[in-house]
Amino acid sequence: MRIVMFGYQTWGHRTLQALLDSEHDVVLVVTHPQSEHAYETIWSDSVADLAAEHGVDVVLRNRPDDEELLSRLKEADPDLIVANNWRTWIPPQVFQLPRRGTLNVHDSLLPAYAGFSPVIWALLNGEEEVGVTAHMMNDKLDAGDIVMQRAVTVGPRDTATDLIHRTVDLIGPVVSEALALIDAGHTDWTLQDPAKASFFHKRAIEDSRIDWTWPAEDIDRLIRAQSDPFPNAYTFHNGQRLQVIKASISEGHYGGTPGRIFIKEGDGVVIVAGADARFGRNHGVAIERVRTEDGTEYTADQYFRTMGGYLTSHPQA
Repeated sequence: MRIVMFGYQTWGHRTLQALLDSEHDVVLVVTHPQSEHAYETIWSDSVADLAAEHGVDVVLRNRPDDEELLSRLKEADPDLIVANNWRTWIPPQVFQLPRRGTLNVHDSLLPAYAGFSPVIWALLNGEEEVGVTAHMMNDKLDAGDIVMQRAVTVGPRDTATDLIHRTVDLIGPVVSEALALIDAGHTDWTLQDPAKASFFHKRAIEDSRIDWTWPAEDIDRLIRAQSDPFPNAYTFHNGQRLQVIKASISEGHYGGTPGRIFIKEGDGVVIVAGADARFGRNHGVAIERVRTEDGTEYTADQYFRTMGGYLTSHPQA
């Protein structure tokens, strides 16, 4: 098959590598210009560089809706478009152009977690599995018929970084197997159930802010979801932003006011958590490592020299 690839960052890079390793012809690659966005300077293996290394023509676009690009696509005469981590909607005049349609590769177990940052959102929400779905594209984002899925289990202390490494490793096999099915003429795909669908927005710095009225279990997942190299979960101490880079759920139950810097426990310092913390039935968050605004990392013992005071969601006036 003649294949055009749309993609960006490491997800697109892995997809393109799988296409290049296949028996099919990659005739054109469309990718985004390099970005300085906080979530796009990481996991940023270059699709453009990989295509150039293999002599494949590259087109840079922020959006795929101009006449010049459409003309290039028609000239490429693709049997199939394969997309992964393309950051905007692909219009019907593009995804309907290839003879066998457009295959999109998405890093969630659709129909759940359509949209953006699915692994982070899934970890935040306590899902037991994450994975990769290959589906045929239609006019609704991430809603087309499913060609195949692969899943990995979420461990009790996994970070988003752990899970992304494991889901990225699924991309090559998923793309290869999906191509084989399409090339063999299969069209008996699985319809997505709209009743089970969910759609999530892009992550932003605001989404990493710790709210100490959340239960400790939720805060712990937020901290693990915002693991390096992602922008870390953060709070404020004495008016200064403090990134929390490692924490766990306390063994003991602690009562008081959410955000209180309370007591040492093991390798951590426990912060009172939960809107109903006053009843004393909640676990706290045992912070183990932090990073200050100047980039210096400290263990909890090094940073919290004395107990007392509060961590807050916003700098106090």
